[in-house]
Amino acid sequence: MTRLWRLLIALAGLMGATGVALAAKAAHDADASRLATASMMLLFHACALLGTVALAERGVIHRRIGLIAALGFALGPALFAGDLLMRQFAGDRLFPFAAPIGGSLQIASWIALAICALWPRRA
Repeated sequence: MTRLWRLLIALAGLMGATGVALAAKAAHDADASRLATASMMLLFHACALLGTVALAERGVIHRRIGLIAALGFALGPALFAGDLLMRQFAGDRLFPFAAPIGGSLQIASWIALAICALWPRRA
């Protein structure tokens, strides 16, 4: 397993921990719909990231396309959730279109995962 795969696993762990912390904060704040949404995005995509790494490492999916999907599963939720957190706590955006870019990366990553599952493995 390469360092990059290990880094992605570590990022999934951080995404999961952050997702749980945001869910707890959302449960105690009166107006926390942004926090709940950010929490869900981080938690769902942490699992997707772990699954993609495991499938790529086992050779079930095309490794390079799987890596692209995994990177999107890490970066997309970071942008999406980061923008929601900035809006919640700072009252401003992370940067213009950060959430839509992050969301688009997440969608593209799911499509990449579907493609790499159908791409033939090299012997």
